[in-house]
Amino acid sequence: MKRGVLIVLSGPSGVGKGTVRKALFEEPDIDFTYSISMTTRKPRDGEVHGEDYFFVSRDEFEANIKANNMLEYAEYVGNYYGTPKSFIDETLASGHDVFLEIDVQGALQVKEKMPEGAYIFLTPPDLKALKERLQGRGTDAPEVIERRVAAASSEIRMMANYDYAVVNDEVETAVDRIKNIVQVERLRVNHILPEYIAMIEEFEK
Repeated sequence: MKRGVLIVLSGPSGVGKGTVRKALFEEPDIDFTYSISMTTRKPRDGEVHGEDYFFVSRDEFEANIKANNMLEYAEYVGNYYGTPKSFIDETLASGHDVFLEIDVQGALQVKEKMPEGAYIFLTPPDLKALKERLQGRGTDAPEVIERRVAAASSEIRMMANYDYAVVNDEVETAVDRIKNIVQVERLRVNHILPEYIAMIEEFEK
């Protein structure tokens, strides 16, 4: 069975990762399995446990770290964020593509362990647009917004560690760009070759 493709969407806080991901999953020709992250932060209005995130206590998250059950994790602005690892391995092995939406630090941890994935950096048109988006969200205090914008400046420099960069100027355009990237990833030799090696071995028996 052909192994699924791991698609990792990352970028600075407030760039619109969640909005782009939701729009992407509403596309009729998309059949990704969404990897839900775990976090200790409180849910925002409209967020649902088990759909947007697994919302857990700090003690529960740290127990998962000790049990070596996290593919990646990071502490960001006072909260843990991370990805349970067994789910991703099992889903890829079953031939399904997995879509992972995480922060920059987490994405780089995943890339160390799973470099074969498609690593996409979602970036704002500029920092002014990012600050306006964070202010418009209305969920963070001004001092938190300033910390997030400062963090975004350093995170944007880390774009060099990714395979692709997508500017989130219009959500619909960003979605189309990501779909094009996934089509290219499915044509990579390292994704197709194992299936042909297995075919040759079967033929030569």
